[in-house]
Amino acid sequence: MTSDTMSFIREHKIITIVRSLNPEAMEALADALLAGGVRLMEVTFDQARPETWRETADAIRRIGRRHEGRMLIGAGTVLTPDQLHMAADAGARYIISPNADVSVIQETKRLGLVSLPGALTPTEIMAAWQAGADAVKIFPADNLGLAYIKAVRAPLAHVPMLAVGGVDEKNCAAFLAAGCSGVGVGGSLVNKQLIANGEFEKIETLARTFVQALAQ
Repeated sequence: MTSDTMSFIREHKIITIVRSLNPEAMEALADALLAGGVRLMEVTFDQARPETWRETADAIRRIGRRHEGRMLIGAGTVLTPDQLHMAADAGARYIISPNADVSVIQETKRLGLVSLPGALTPTEIMAAWQAGADAVKIFPADNLGLAYIKAVRAPLAHVPMLAVGGVDEKNCAAFLAAGCSGVGVGGSLVNKQLIANGEFEKIETLARTFVQALAQ
């Protein structure tokens, strides 16, 4: 299953990062993203609100079942083994973190899931890779930019990397050209105002814009 999930990520490239939405909005958003061609969705845990973690796991389960075979749903901001197990029990196919916690990486792999921890420096990237990560999320990618990605990729080209942080429809293709296998996209696609207004057709259009940008 791990190799299938990584193949899906490499093929579709755009992981949408979703935070703090009610269940109805989450489902409508997933529908719009899929209609626009985006087939990967990361539902994140809110570390400041532990009372919402069960709801996060329920959203992963519900959307995964709703779009089974068409979208792959993962869990984001997974910082502890407990959150990892909640996500795994809900059917998450990949586990994403802002950091590289060896215990979380190794337990993710033991459960047969794809591990996508976050790192920035070459030392952090290699520590995550050696712990078993399937790919390493370079976060925050926008702060140091494309030049940094290219510099790090030069000696570490064997490590698959995802660019996350500040990725939009204008620069997403450039991150791939710099050697990243995919990108994580947050607010530039998951527009909270459009969601609040129920304008999911505009989210679909935005999703299509990202997909077309990477197809060129």
